[in-house]
Amino acid sequence: MAEVSMEKIVSLAKRRGFIYPGSEIYGGLSGTWDYGPLGVALKNNIKNIWWQMFVDGREDVFGVDAAILMNPKAWEASGHVSGFSDPLVECKKCKRRFRADQIGESCPECGGALGQARQFNMMFKTHIGAMEDDASVTYLRPETAGGIFVNFKNIVDSFHPKLPFGIGQIGKAFRNEIAPRDFIFRVRELEQMEIEYFVRPSEWEKSFEEWRNEVYRYTEALGIDKALIHELEVPDGERAHYSKRTIDFEFDFPFGRKELYGLAYRTDFDLSAHEGASGASLNILDEEGKPAITPHVVEPSFGVERTLLALLLSAYTEDGLGGEPRTYLKFNARVAPIKAAVFPLLKNKPELVAKAREVYRMLKKTAPQIMWDDNGNIGKRYRRQDEIGTPACITIDFDTLENDTVTVRSRDTGEQMRVSIAELPNLIVS
Repeated sequence: MAEVSMEKIVSLAKRRGFIYPGSEIYGGLSGTWDYGPLGVALKNNIKNIWWQMFVDGREDVFGVDAAILMNPKAWEASGHVSGFSDPLVECKKCKRRFRADQIGESCPECGGALGQARQFNMMFKTHIGAMEDDASVTYLRPETAGGIFVNFKNIVDSFHPKLPFGIGQIGKAFRNEIAPRDFIFRVRELEQMEIEYFVRPSEWEKSFEEWRNEVYRYTEALGIDKALIHELEVPDGERAHYSKRTIDFEFDFPFGRKELYGLAYRTDFDLSAHEGASGASLNILDEEGKPAITPHVVEPSFGVERTLLALLLSAYTEDGLGGEPRTYLKFNARVAPIKAAVFPLLKNKPELVAKAREVYRMLKKTAPQIMWDDNGNIGKRYRRQDEIGTPACITIDFDTLENDTVTVRSRDTGEQMRVSIAELPNLIVS
């Protein structure tokens, strides 16, 4: 990975249509970001690879898509209503508010004295229906795990799985962060990819190690630089209230080594808590002739936004191809938001444009993430596609009209080769 500042990443992300500030024409909204065409494509690839590896690619994991709004009793049972909080302090002088564990003894803005720290619950509160009273209160979910646990009984009743098995979900979560910062690293609206893996109490360590390895298999599939990932064994007193063991997989971001993914052993905390609060039986018959048991849970948790940021940082590369400074994103072909771009050599030659359109439409049928580009000279098009991480550029020229071959140019090396049109679908990773 090239030495890269967050300023370079933020600039490239906006300029090339990956990520824009939320509500920008109105001055923005802190902690929110909008995703442009390339950002959406990259996020979808991140999620699709995850889903294929951990849900569709496995016999023992079942997918769900639970509601964002839940009965508030679920959040009371899970401990979020009473305990999902961060320490908050307010400057006595400028009245700015900060997380107490992220600043020093004085206000970082004006140097003023700080007030007494207090706990601030990060759940977004809202109301169901036309009446805004205590009876109508609910919350935007602060994590996706809750929707998995309340559907445990449904999955057991519908599919009769045997231990160990998992339930996976990808979805939005919302956290009223005191101080969102560092681009998309800490935001108020986020997307999680989580699995709750239900195991026999005596076998949690085996499953924990298996999912530990799966985390690395996923980062390798994406192309995240493994040298920038470090494990932190979270000590007692710093783990979440439900966890008996947690490993944070930290990444070397430009702003410091911070959590990328988490792996937690949640014991039977969640199922027991929801069983006690709801009255529903949340256990499973594991062996014939023996009493039903409450499974324990191993949870690998992945954030889409942090994954995307780590990918941008891992892929960001600067070189001097052709004797001129160049910036490009060295995505692997599977994760790249655009798999290939199709050019007519000259956009003012109808016969070249028509042939290029024919090739474009053919490739689009088998690899939808194909881009048409006829803006500017061929060199500028190459550099533009390099900067968004397109692995290959396909140019239709006058030779194409004669022999149905095209020029395919490699992003990483700049090398070009002639390829028959018929061979193109085999070269493009969809």
